Amino acid sequence: QVQLVQSGGGSVQAGGSLRLSCEYTHSTNCMAWFRQAPGKEREGLATIYATRGSTYYADSVKGRFTISRDNAKNTIYLQMNSLKPEDTATYYCAADPGYIRGGVCVATPGQYNYWGQGTQVTVSS
Repeated sequence: QVQLVQSGGGSVQAGGSLRLSCEYTHSTNCMAWFRQAPGKEREGLATIYATRGSTYYADSVKGRFTISRDNAKNTIYLQMNSLKPEDTATYYCAADPGYIRGGVCVATPGQYNYWGQGTQVTVSS
């Protein structure tokens, strides 16, 4: 059983930055960040594959968000820069042994069994 505890988030103006953290109890091959806005489906944003260190980013965040992993601290991060109002959502980290495709972990919510508690990010214009 993997437990994930998130921290970070909050409110920021457009163009600003935030960093989310997710501390895990046990390492898994795939870790990811998702978000869900009211009335919308959960969206996969970024994944990191422990074995290779390879990453995946959704087009909506590519070039603005960075996923990273610190194994010494049992923590993954999501650095979010150039934030936009449309980034407003509840953000979740997730973990699983993983489903690998093309050398990266997939960003499909159904492939992840372990989830953080969620943290709100609000970006004002």
